Amino acid sequence: MAKRQRTAAGAGAKKKCTKKAKRKLDQLLTPSRHVESADAAHDPNRGPLIEFPVASAGSKKSKSTKPTESTKRVSGASRKPAKHWSKLPNESLLDIPMRELGLSIEGTPLEKMQQTLYSELAARALKLRPHCWLSDEWFAPDGIPGIAIPFYLAHPKLIRLERQQMLDVEGGTRAWCMKILRHEAGHAFDTAYALHKKKRYREVFGSYSKPYPEFYRPKPHSKNFVQHLEPWYAQSHPAEDFAETFAVWLKPGNRWRKDYAGWKTMKKLELVDQLMAEIVGQPMKVRSRRQIDPVSKLKKTLREHYEQRHQRYAINYTTSFDEDLVRLFQPPETKHSRKAATFLQKHRNEFCRTIAQWTGEYRYNINQVIREMIERCRGLDLRIEKPDERLKRDTMIMMTVHTMNYLYRGNHQVAL
Repeated sequence: MAKRQRTAAGAGAKKKCTKKAKRKLDQLLTPSRHVESADAAHDPNRGPLIEFPVASAGSKKSKSTKPTESTKRVSGASRKPAKHWSKLPNESLLDIPMRELGLSIEGTPLEKMQQTLYSELAARALKLRPHCWLSDEWFAPDGIPGIAIPFYLAHPKLIRLERQQMLDVEGGTRAWCMKILRHEAGHAFDTAYALHKKKRYREVFGSYSKPYPEFYRPKPHSKNFVQHLEPWYAQSHPAEDFAETFAVWLKPGNRWRKDYAGWKTMKKLELVDQLMAEIVGQPMKVRSRRQIDPVSKLKKTLREHYEQRHQRYAINYTTSFDEDLVRLFQPPETKHSRKAATFLQKHRNEFCRTIAQWTGEYRYNINQVIREMIERCRGLDLRIEKPDERLKRDTMIMMTVHTMNYLYRGNHQVAL
């Protein structure tokens, strides 16, 4: 799901991170979503989490799964796994070094989704099959046409830990994971064929080399961009605009012509269609199979990993929500055990559905407001004494008012 850039040691390769991602799930807790038609009533990311076979990473491997050539290249861990870590309580699990988790794409649902992506590319007669590996988050490095997948998606225990730590799991459902894979594949094709160097690319999407801003101010109702990953992620940077457009174009069914008929972004979709037709059968300009920051090489513990994420994406600026949130919920000094962020997360779908029904606003847009409120409650460590119907009603009223103000007064900004 904003994009963070990080240089790999000795490589000059920058991490392009989709952070709810994607995209900054870590900050805004925003899952990736495409509003397939302009209607966002569907919410494929809120379905059941990825299902694992009885035997998963960290336990005995299933004998029924044969590694493919692609998974052989991406799955090996270089260190002996810590014994029985999957049975540890979360507090103890946090002290395990990431490289000792013994994780692999092979034999997990990720392997099937990787093959699904390859099948979608084959159906378009595209030659490139981006190599995939496990790392600490989603990203596609500059100069490497590959995809890093967050480690937690390789084991159900780690998915639960991710949800406990971050309140959400970026890519945690099959539909959501496939969306991010298609997005990252867009970066991989851009890199492999140097598409961003083409004049037509620059004229339609803008300059790939444009610096990433710390914040961007999306326009929720703009028809100049596709709507695929939250929060209006295509608007964050030209490189993300291309990757988002590619993801919409790649999805099976060819719905993009119908979904975006009459939108200005149609010229971007048509350009992607033209560019992909032109590279069929053409040699790639970049073929690197390197892996940047594979999980098998990461020395930090899970505790250090999550402490870094919490610190890195902490929000210190005051939003237009804060005054009402502080009035509605309780300060941390009250020592109430129930967290306001958890309360909002639990009732998010209900709030979103009801507000959409009464305001006529797209659920996609309402979700942006609710998710930022969740992050503000988390940042302020607000609490609730006891959830009841009155609290739900007051929260609904407050959300409705702020949804209208937030979206139509243009005072919202998204951090990258």
